[in-house]
Amino acid sequence: MNTVTKKELVERIAQRTGLQRNDVKTVVQHFLDSVVEELGQGNRLEFRDFGVFEVRQRAARNAQNPKTLVPVHVPAKRTVRFKPGRLMREQGDVTTAAAGAAAVAAR
Repeated sequence: MNTVTKKELVERIAQRTGLQRNDVKTVVQHFLDSVVEELGQGNRLEFRDFGVFEVRQRAARNAQNPKTLVPVHVPAKRTVRFKPGRLMREQGDVTTAAAGAAAVAAR
């Protein structure tokens, strides 16, 4: 499994579409900014066949420092969950967000 950077993704899209790299880079960046903004507002993003991004609230809990074994309070926080859609699931047994992103980037 390889890591695909935004720069490489932009280059691939530019080659496939015949668009200028700068134009593709601008669109990709605006898309990513919009995803971050919507998730920051607590909105759910659904892309048919691709997957769903949603914000989940994690409850506060007590944990333990593994080195010192001292109890530590972990405050509540919001996390982003990604559920792969049909196309990603068809690419293979994709069960995590990292694996899902890698599967899409490899296409």
